[in-house]
Amino acid sequence: MALLEDGAWRGKVWTGAWTDGGGGTYTAVEPSTGESLGEVGLATPADVAAAGARAAAAQRGWAALPFEQRAAVLRKAGDLLTAHAEEIKGWLARESGAILPFGDFQVHTSAQECYEASALPSHPYGELLRTGSPRLSFARRVPAGVVGVIAPFNVPTILAIRAIAPALALGNAVVLKPDPRTAVCGGAVFAQVFAEAGVPEGVFQVLPGGADVGEALVVDPAVRVIAFTGSTRAGRAVGALAGQHLKRAHLELGGNSALIVMPDVDVTAAASVGAWGTFAHSGQICMATSRHLVHASIAEEYTQVLTDKVKDLPVGDPFRDHVALGPVIDAGQRDRVHGLVTASIAAGATVRTGGTYEGLFYRPTVLGDVPVEAPAYQQEIFGPVAPVTPFSSVDEVVGLAAGTEYGLSLGILTRDVYAGLQLAERIPAGLVHINDQTVNDEAVAPFGGVGASGTGSRHGGPQANIEAFTETQWVTLRGDLPTYPF
Repeated sequence: MALLEDGAWRGKVWTGAWTDGGGGTYTAVEPSTGESLGEVGLATPADVAAAGARAAAAQRGWAALPFEQRAAVLRKAGDLLTAHAEEIKGWLARESGAILPFGDFQVHTSAQECYEASALPSHPYGELLRTGSPRLSFARRVPAGVVGVIAPFNVPTILAIRAIAPALALGNAVVLKPDPRTAVCGGAVFAQVFAEAGVPEGVFQVLPGGADVGEALVVDPAVRVIAFTGSTRAGRAVGALAGQHLKRAHLELGGNSALIVMPDVDVTAAASVGAWGTFAHSGQICMATSRHLVHASIAEEYTQVLTDKVKDLPVGDPFRDHVALGPVIDAGQRDRVHGLVTASIAAGATVRTGGTYEGLFYRPTVLGDVPVEAPAYQQEIFGPVAPVTPFSSVDEVVGLAAGTEYGLSLGILTRDVYAGLQLAERIPAGLVHINDQTVNDEAVAPFGGVGASGTGSRHGGPQANIEAFTETQWVTLRGDLPTYPF
């Protein structure tokens, strides 16, 4: 049976069972067609308070289970994601606008996140410490308690499961707030998967909602850790609010990632790499190549080749047609992208292709000779736009690449890979890819940005995940009571 075939999720939120949300329902809309995908339950801050109490009570029993049992649940969750890949890909295409190959990647990586997380319960969870007293002294990692996960619309499965899976594996309960625009593929799917995998009632809950629900999750006293992925603007607010309530917030935020193209590259191959970095998922990826910094000696050739590669790419409905780019998520995002394009043209950039749209389908756009003061250079675009800016020297391109508040991903294309690595050491970034574009992700790799891109690597790999979702506790043990002077 399909995960969501019985329709029990329609108009409901997940609290361990499908129940009515306090906010009633709203209509999930397919960006490609504008048609309804069904009614989704809407949570309220009161639902968050109830979920927090429910999660705190359920978490203790979950954490007390033998580690093999939690590991088995995570493995089964990965198996279920893989078994239902075609159904999940369909929802991703219809609800988020992802083309089917990108859906393949999301489901595969999401399953891998579960498999990697399944190894966490068996990891060593402490260390013996030296002590000057006649006692046993050790430090151990214990579950944080309840983890709140706030996930975005753009890559809704990966950007939720990379926090959900390790948090559950390490003995925490999780309350997920998916973006309302992708609450089926990024919320209801996980509710069904973890229920079928054997997560006890109350340990995992799904509450779609707006900013008020997100705020309630951050301030709820039962929630000890927040894992937030979204815009830098929203992340600053989440971080500030979490700080006021003395809880940790792991923030994965925006980017304005540069691809540096050195003059010794094969220009045709480099343009292909750059095209993928910008136009994958219509540019709606935090790591997207947002600035193409190309040596002046090849900048015009690169721009022309890039233009030729993308000008005829098919744009359309990814669920029903074979296309390279689907829609952007909604009219607000489309208008923001178009505003950046038109303002950048006014600032001196030239349109080589694109710059137009029909409905939510924005044509792949290449902007040449983009001045550094242009909005498309200065701001995160989050759309299918490739700004190309020439540079003349290594020192100049270091200044250009580093001259942004963001520090997420960096790509450098050059035949001299060691020179590329030296160049990367001068540019702050959480992720660096020599001879590849900026969009890369693996369940086994640490992931996170610096500066306005976030609070560092808190996802991927056992070290980052254990640090993110547990607390360190110091314990001493004596055989007899000590003697004190009073």
